[in-house]
Amino acid sequence: MDVPIELLRCPLTGQTLRHADENLIREMQHRQQSGSLRNRGGEIAEPFADALITADGAWLYPIRSGIPVMLAGEAIEAAVREQLRR
Repeated sequence: MDVPIELLRCPLTGQTLRHADENLIREMQHRQQSGSLRNRGGEIAEPFADALITADGAWLYPIRSGIPVMLAGEAIEAAVREQLRR
């Protein structure tokens, strides 16, 4: 990623972003492969290998081909992870 992460902000909340941990990415990839992971726009999320997450852990932004997809409609609700644990 060429843009320093410190300059990026969530387009929904304005929060800072950090790289999502590997466990969360794996969980989300599994849901994406099964067709059950939807983005904020209601579409099935496209495959991704890395992601950024908001400071509060609510929204995930996929990184595709090294480029963060910082579109509000592409945001994925990361709180799904907590729902999976129940």
